[in-house]
Amino acid sequence: MGNIKIGGDEVFVDDGGSIIDACESLGVLFSCQEGTCGTCEVEVVNGAENLTSPTSAEEMMGVDIEGNKRLACQCKLKSGDVELTYDL
Repeated sequence: MGNIKIGGDEVFVDDGGSIIDACESLGVLFSCQEGTCGTCEVEVVNGAENLTSPTSAEEMMGVDIEGNKRLACQCKLKSGDVELTYDL
């Protein structure tokens, strides 16, 4: 169990669960939810190790994984807390 945090707000997510609903309730915008549009690109501030590994969709989109960028639609929580930032 863990929390997804953006700004001062956080939402609980079960271990192994997708972070889409949590991120959406914290203001992240979603469009395709399949890793093809990039709308939900977030930066992982803390807890990157608590997310599943980057997917092939993220790699094909050219997401700057080395710069701690991820597509929220592609991430699942392994366990623990994750802090993100999101720019509209």
